[in-house]
Amino acid sequence: MREIIYAGFGGQGVLTSGLIMSQVAVFKGQNATWIPSYGSAMRGGTANCTVKYGEDTIYNPAQEEPDVLLAMNGPSFQMFYPMVKPGGIIVVNSDMVDCDVNVRDDVNVYKLACSTLAKEIKQPRGANVIAAAAIIKLAGDFSMEDGIQGMNDMFRKKGKEKFEAGNMKAFECGYNAV
Repeated sequence: MREIIYAGFGGQGVLTSGLIMSQVAVFKGQNATWIPSYGSAMRGGTANCTVKYGEDTIYNPAQEEPDVLLAMNGPSFQMFYPMVKPGGIIVVNSDMVDCDVNVRDDVNVYKLACSTLAKEIKQPRGANVIAAAAIIKLAGDFSMEDGIQGMNDMFRKKGKEKFEAGNMKAFECGYNAV
């Protein structure tokens, strides 16, 4: 069973990042849960979600001891880094996390300039897809092709297939950046 927390401000797409992972897992025949949590303001308020997936039954979808944390901003990093299990992975959006991230020596921390990369590939709203792809690669449970297929399936179900080319470009960027 894998547990991942995606956290940031409302409007950064962290809930969508989590949905991508949960859909990839379901697309590959695994069980998955996605539990969102957000503050009173959608844009600018805090937002996070917990994704759990695996072949076994998920008895408790709530946050317990995540294997992986995505922190898209400093407050999210500060709030959630203590929860990550020893040997876990923390990915920080280095464009928005400016505090010291070397606070634990029992986890692997990756700095990824999600916003900068999104601008470089001319997908300014793609920082969350870049982050989702990096998490998929670092978790090691799915290939890049699995991730793209699951992501595209999710967006097609939402009627957003017109963004497919840009999302694929952002996904490949994030997957190859770590």
